[in-house]
Amino acid sequence: MKNFRILVFTILLCASSMSYAAKVDTLQVASTAMSKTYKAAVVLPNSYSKSKSAFPVMYLLHGAYGHFGDWLKNTPNKKLVQGLSDQYNIIIVMPEGETFSFYLDSPVNKGSQFETFITQEVIQKVDKTYRTISNRNGRVITGLSMGGHGALYLSAKHPELFCAAGSMSGAVDMSTMLNRESSAQVVKLMQPVFGDKSDSSAMYEQYAVMGMLDKLKANKLPLIIDCGVDDFLIEPNRELHRRLVYNKVEHDYTERPGAHTWDYWENSLPYHVLFFNKILLKNQQVTKK
Repeated sequence: MKNFRILVFTILLCASSMSYAAKVDTLQVASTAMSKTYKAAVVLPNSYSKSKSAFPVMYLLHGAYGHFGDWLKNTPNKKLVQGLSDQYNIIIVMPEGETFSFYLDSPVNKGSQFETFITQEVIQKVDKTYRTISNRNGRVITGLSMGGHGALYLSAKHPELFCAAGSMSGAVDMSTMLNRESSAQVVKLMQPVFGDKSDSSAMYEQYAVMGMLDKLKANKLPLIIDCGVDDFLIEPNRELHRRLVYNKVEHDYTERPGAHTWDYWENSLPYHVLFFNKILLKNQQVTKK
């Protein structure tokens, strides 16, 4: 019995070590669009250094008030992203999106051009730096809250870049931010993006995922969307789901117990990676034929 316990402990220890073998890089990404240099965290699976193959890439966006390192330091399990990278042999890139950019190209501020930054500058830098599958068949995108909006927004506008997209607790109807008690703070924070029109619901609606049903339907990208039932963004997500169903846009939609918290997102992310993995593997099989 004692020997059995030692064996089990050894196996668990080895499994734990394997889960944490992924390497984390900090990549400097120069932005010509914004005349700045931003950072991106890049997780390389342990298998990357042992192979000469090209790897698929998942872009993982952070939420409002956050920065590029959030997914590595704020989840209860600090090795969550590394473990998923190793488990699915996927490169995971977490780019900077600033605290309230919503991953848009600001119509008034050349210093806030995060759509261009992600879709042109970050992806180009990553593909030049690492062995990636450098086309849409090997590239997916998801994120939480503001990043959930960003992932759906960027993939809807740039379907040539991604083969699937997701959203966790996504701010899919940006105008709802003006209906909360903190609306005055939101208006102030959005001024670098929308300028004098940062208090205009019409401006928010112009950039909201909720109004992009035509693009989402035409692109036919596989989508995975989820939200916690106690999240303050649950109703916009339910409405997006209803509209997608009405417009016959195929998507995976889930509601789970939970709120707008890192506990919820830690639980949610593995479902997204599993969803993407099936698509990426299928794409690789088709390419090999």
